[in-house]
Amino acid sequence: MGFLTVTDQPLLEIRDVGKAFPNVKALSGLTLDVRPGEVLALVGENGAGKSTLLKILSGDYALDSGAVRLAGQDVSHANPLEARRAGFRLVRQEPEIVPHISVAENVFIGELPQKRWARIDFAAMRASTVEMLSRCGFLEFISPDTMGDRLSPAQKHVVEIVRALKDGVKIVAFDEPTSSLTAEETQRLFALIRRLRDQQLGIIYVTHRLHEVIQIADRVAVLRDGKLVGIREVADTRQADIVRMMVGRDLSNGYARAESTRETVMLEVKNLSSLWHSDISFKIHAGEIVGFAGLVGAGRTELAKVIFGALPRISGTVSVAGAPVSIRSPSDAIASNIGFAPEDRKGEGLILVRSVIENASMAIYSKLSRWGVLSTQTMIDTVSPFVRDLDIKTPSMEQEVGKLSGGNQQKVVLARWLAAKPKVLILDEPTRAVDVGAKAEIYRLIDTLAKSGIAIMLISSEMPELLALSDRIVVMHGRRISNPVEKRDATEENILNLALGQIAA
Repeated sequence: MGFLTVTDQPLLEIRDVGKAFPNVKALSGLTLDVRPGEVLALVGENGAGKSTLLKILSGDYALDSGAVRLAGQDVSHANPLEARRAGFRLVRQEPEIVPHISVAENVFIGELPQKRWARIDFAAMRASTVEMLSRCGFLEFISPDTMGDRLSPAQKHVVEIVRALKDGVKIVAFDEPTSSLTAEETQRLFALIRRLRDQQLGIIYVTHRLHEVIQIADRVAVLRDGKLVGIREVADTRQADIVRMMVGRDLSNGYARAESTRETVMLEVKNLSSLWHSDISFKIHAGEIVGFAGLVGAGRTELAKVIFGALPRISGTVSVAGAPVSIRSPSDAIASNIGFAPEDRKGEGLILVRSVIENASMAIYSKLSRWGVLSTQTMIDTVSPFVRDLDIKTPSMEQEVGKLSGGNQQKVVLARWLAAKPKVLILDEPTRAVDVGAKAEIYRLIDTLAKSGIAIMLISSEMPELLALSDRIVVMHGRRISNPVEKRDATEENILNLALGQIAA
């Protein structure tokens, strides 16, 4: 639903902005406004120009043409420091966190409070961070003393948010802010955004999750191929209308799978305990997708990493296709026919400065090398069919994977495991920060993988995704898991109640 704004006088004015890169027109003649006290959602498929616009506003990119004014001030050619001082703040999709300093230091990085003799005032910095975390509603979720390298993806996003809301803010742009948050944390974020709106700040909200647009935004601006397709009042707009504007065609938002048969148990975990879990047991059959739900901090990602050998296991057993396997490292897991596509695909799933073909071949290097030497042609011959089948949009197999869109990066990760032909595949947030068109393609791919006989462990914070793809759903809470909820019995309400520990498992 939409909200009334106090004034129609623009706070941020973007006029006829253009930006081009070699062989790509990223933005062309873009004109739009952001008013004080409104949430403007900015949507479009990957490559539509959303990120380019945010980088121009934040001073990371210089525009080629046009003008930008913020609160009456010309900021068309502002650098990052000037843009920040003018009042534009960006909460980035990939948080910029320094690993070996505290949350408080990360919040104040670049502007650490000082005492006499240029000494850092750590007490004042910590007190200010506590106050801001409390005001934003996240104090019980994150400690100001936690080191950056100990933060979960969701906690890193909170640090980015708090950092953006320091003194002088006029416009806050959120770039995929809920991609690492569960439903509960998302509602906290929405409550914060509404408070900021009520304080007459301007909010730009970039997301691929269109149900969030309907829930939080006043207006929605749709970009396609670097141009503004249109701006609509959310109160008068259906989700299907937004999708049609984004992709230029009708596209179903839903996805439904046929029920799987359950014969061969492909993955069995018995009595697994770790630093994060107590006595976890479950089974996944060949061709079955078992979804894992839970609040942030429930231990879903940690469970995946324990099974894959990336985190230590205290006790318990793991069996693949009926045979116990000894997994002490990811290489042991791969040798046992287990694949893992992690949530943080840029930090853990891909080597961004390496090529598409290198990343897609990574799980089978040992099979492709002769006398310890890898042949590029052998990699191309082996993996290119999967790249082609997945319709990965890349200029060449030698393209750096970091230059691809989020959806195509995720397809590269999946191509790797198609090439490796695992018996078990763990997918952690497989559509995080993926646009609506690519998301539908990935759903079809996951379904195809399951139909080929692969057992899939699906971790997702998107409830519609879990309900659409999963044959059964397991809910994590308090170091343990619930009994599996069958597809026919799974609803958002009962899954959330299990996640909150309000129903006996």
